[in-house]
Amino acid sequence: MRVEPVSLEMDGGVVCLEPLEVSHANDLLAAGADPSVWTYLMEHPRTLEDMRGLIGRALEAQRSGREVPFAVVEVATGRAVGSTRYEDILPAHRSLEIGWTWYGAPWQRTACNTQCKYMLLRHAFEVLGAVRVQLKADARNLRSLAAIERIGAVREGTLRKHRISSGTPSASA
Repeated sequence: MRVEPVSLEMDGGVVCLEPLEVSHANDLLAAGADPSVWTYLMEHPRTLEDMRGLIGRALEAQRSGREVPFAVVEVATGRAVGSTRYEDILPAHRSLEIGWTWYGAPWQRTACNTQCKYMLLRHAFEVLGAVRVQLKADARNLRSLAAIERIGAVREGTLRKHRISSGTPSASA
């Protein structure tokens, strides 16, 4: 299983996925202006420099083979409205995770997430040959948990103290 940057689209889609690039930074900063977007993620980019740094770290993880980040691009406008990634890529086990997903507030609870997950899952299973794709969400992130359930994913359990996010109290709590 060789996971590489690729563009993904679907007929009649409202969004497509492009390999994430620094050139997406302006759009992504504007899309992520609402602080609630970042509640359960590990970073909250507030400036263009912050967003470029986030993208740079994602691209470094891509170069190391750990992740493949995407920009979520609205087809009608050509603007990046969010981001998602293949991560925790384990070629020997033919498995990966879809994560680090976020959309600007106007694109939440729209067809955007369903279409992105469909394209990512289809590519993972049909092209990459994955036998397992996992999705995770903070147990307090009811909106994401409901979205995962809506696409038909099977809940396997709860990971406790798995990761520290911006919505997590200090590690000593």
